[in-house]
Amino acid sequence: MLLTITTTATPATDLGFLLHKHPDRVQEFDRSFGTATVFYPESGEGRCTAALLLEVDPIALVRSRGKNSPDFSLSQYVNDRPYAASSLLAVALGDVFRTARAGRCKARPDLPGRPMPLEIRLPALPCRGGPELAVRLFEPLGWTVEAKAVPLDEGFPEWGDSRYVRLTLSGTVRLADALNHLYVLLPVLDDGKHYWIAPDEVDKLVRAGEGWLYGHPERGLIMRRYLGRRWALARTALARLAELGDETEEQLEPAVDEDAAAGETAADEAAAAEAAAQGDAPEVKPKALNVRRREAVLETLEELGATSVLDLGCGQGELVGALLARPRFARVTGMDVSAMALTIAARKLKLDRMPDGKRARLTLFQGALTYTDKRLAGYDAAVLMEVVEHVDPPRLAALERVVFGHARPQHVLVTTPNIEYNPRYEFLIGLRHRDHRFEWTRAEFAAWAERVAEQYGYQVTYKPVGDDDPEVGPPTQMGVFTR
Repeated sequence: MLLTITTTATPATDLGFLLHKHPDRVQEFDRSFGTATVFYPESGEGRCTAALLLEVDPIALVRSRGKNSPDFSLSQYVNDRPYAASSLLAVALGDVFRTARAGRCKARPDLPGRPMPLEIRLPALPCRGGPELAVRLFEPLGWTVEAKAVPLDEGFPEWGDSRYVRLTLSGTVRLADALNHLYVLLPVLDDGKHYWIAPDEVDKLVRAGEGWLYGHPERGLIMRRYLGRRWALARTALARLAELGDETEEQLEPAVDEDAAAGETAADEAAAAEAAAQGDAPEVKPKALNVRRREAVLETLEELGATSVLDLGCGQGELVGALLARPRFARVTGMDVSAMALTIAARKLKLDRMPDGKRARLTLFQGALTYTDKRLAGYDAAVLMEVVEHVDPPRLAALERVVFGHARPQHVLVTTPNIEYNPRYEFLIGLRHRDHRFEWTRAEFAAWAERVAEQYGYQVTYKPVGDDDPEVGPPTQMGVFTR
């Protein structure tokens, strides 16, 4: 089995630092099923290639399976595993490049966080689903995918294609992300691990999939295949990935641990005081956009004098928790279409240990924004914070009727990304989140808001959220509707 990783970054030899394998050395690693060898076919300032060659010992593979192996007994004698990339290669890659997968480099700590041009080649890869499946799995992760079916016999084309593909991936990606993509997806394409799947596989999947798997359009298929169709394990993995908050814009708006943030604030204040005493200007950390957006919404609700607030599409309850922390909001309700998100929100809000007085102010329930619901009526204000862009455009009219026509709160706050600001994010390609159906310019948002306000008897004003760039505007735009 062979895997090659090539970069043309300058200098390309940085690949050796990232992989923790020196280009001038050939290194061998013994495994229970064979020997993994890392070497560099080419290593120059302009181009560098690292190769992982796995030589499988079929006899050792049979001996290491154990009596609980799910493989059919004939597979001991008729088996493609010694020759084609599969879960064996994924395991070897995971072990040999463990530090690189974790994104650590003591010698050059600046390197792991940088995306770099990469080309990954796998000449023989079992793929139950053909080249099309390889495209479906890797393309949403930012790769350009070239997957070609390998014929059963080139001398007899009428026999058709085998179940193998030649796979080439090209893209500008962090090396740690690339290795974790391969670690998870190689056995998914193969759809048959060489070892018995135990509950600890969930831990491996969550670690390798953090930051990208939860938002993948094929996450259900990936989890089922990776975990051998053990549904209980797949549900556990999904819940744990959701709890990590991977549905938020991780790279643009990193999740904030409120307790940790409070500790950092105290530390920052102490550092600022010390710097002031020494006459130095303290370094100011910019707030994450998701924090600034939440603060802007809270400030606006207080300015409007709202005391009962409905958070529509509340997700994991960040805004709900912030509202509950302010006693002036006597009635706080969160609604979301996802039962999983509401379960996580209840856990994060510590609902089971919440004081009775605060618990009496809170309601959480499941519902859809495109269906009328009497539970939505009777609030001073409703908030749609980063929600509308997740709705298919043909269904926006239904959302408008539900919120502005039937629920009819005195005020509605809508925040949504400003697509004009996207070029300011250096490594962003396309929309800010895989689930976004669209993102509006300032003019498009204003046109939508003015039409909705006129149709349902509201007036609308606009507020920037985040740094207001003189050329492209703010990263988030907010519309404040008042009936």
